[in-house]
Amino acid sequence: MTDRDSAAWWERVRAGELTVQRCDSCGTRRFPARAYCHRCRTAGWSWEAVEPAGRIESWIVSHQPFLPGVREPYVVVMVRPAGAPECVMYGNWRGAEPPHTGQRAEAVFVRVDDELTLIDWRPAD
Repeated sequence: MTDRDSAAWWERVRAGELTVQRCDSCGTRRFPARAYCHRCRTAGWSWEAVEPAGRIESWIVSHQPFLPGVREPYVVVMVRPAGAPECVMYGNWRGAEPPHTGQRAEAVFVRVDDELTLIDWRPAD
């Protein structure tokens, strides 16, 4: 899960912060983390905090249990963060009702253990 490019992102998630990379040269925001900018091909970048909110782009209902104890089926949403709409992030849906395209959502930081925190999404009121 954690690699050279994403290790600092996972640390920020553990601290309850939603971030994306921002290219130091052209300003392009990107997620997931990459060593080089896909627009200008430079290697310089910084982490930028973005609002832990966005809009539902799409979703699926998964019937495949990937982790022990996860009940199935469960809904996985694809969210475009409000502060970086050119990016997409995925996470479990924590709403009582099914999501819908364009629905506002907010990030929920779920601590799995001392090493792992995940980002899920719930409806924004």
